[in-house]
Amino acid sequence: MRTLPSTHLGLTVLGTASPHPGPGRPCSGYLVRGGGAEVWVDAGPGTFAELRRHTDPRRLTAIRTSHLHAEHSADLLAAVHAFAFGGMTPPAPAPAPVPVPVYAPRDRPLRLAGLLGRPDVRFLDGILDFRPLHDGHTVRHGDLRPTSRAVLHDTEAYGPRAECRGSVPAYSGDSGPCDALTELARGADLFLCEADVDAHCEGEQRVHLTPEDAGAFAKGARELLVTHGGPTLTREAAADRVAPVLGGRTAAAREGDTVSL
Repeated sequence: MRTLPSTHLGLTVLGTASPHPGPGRPCSGYLVRGGGAEVWVDAGPGTFAELRRHTDPRRLTAIRTSHLHAEHSADLLAAVHAFAFGGMTPPAPAPAPVPVPVYAPRDRPLRLAGLLGRPDVRFLDGILDFRPLHDGHTVRHGDLRPTSRAVLHDTEAYGPRAECRGSVPAYSGDSGPCDALTELARGADLFLCEADVDAHCEGEQRVHLTPEDAGAFAKGARELLVTHGGPTLTREAAADRVAPVLGGRTAAAREGDTVSL
């Protein structure tokens, strides 16, 4: 478990795979630490176990899921079981623990209840505290202040941009080409951006990015970290295709890596 100095903002890669996990490669998930906060961003399959390599889940300030697709949120099931039955109830003063806030699209608790075969969401009371996102949503966790922007996908989806003691990371979530990505990346120290598809198909709705798209939208950022490569792209190939656009300011996200800002 790596401990960052309290003055640093760090982003740890928990998973990058799409659309399903592979051996040693969970789906999308990241841990952002700094400013007195620890936030789990996207909870793809396999990321809860990786989260435990880097922190105690009971320390989490919040959880965020960018949208409702399983490769970004299915490990909320693991979190529910850990917090409710696995001895990982977050500490809090008596008489009852305070549930972990989960910032997500509005239907997230209903989807989770359905996966667990529950008729309503009341069983989640005291475990997770769901708070709906919207375009422009801002919250403060200590000195970490994330703001959400609605991005273009085939379901309600958001990309966060955070500020913390002068450092600015931003994340595309899953998105097709849209102006919000330019705004997320503008002035960011690190832009974590998906590059899921090898090429766009004629007449198809564009709900993901090619590596060239990612590079174009990242021009306003100091550094690009390419993630969420689909089955037709290796992460090395995606980063190589971005390089002509951004040069040495590009790297591929790898599980276990921590970027300090």
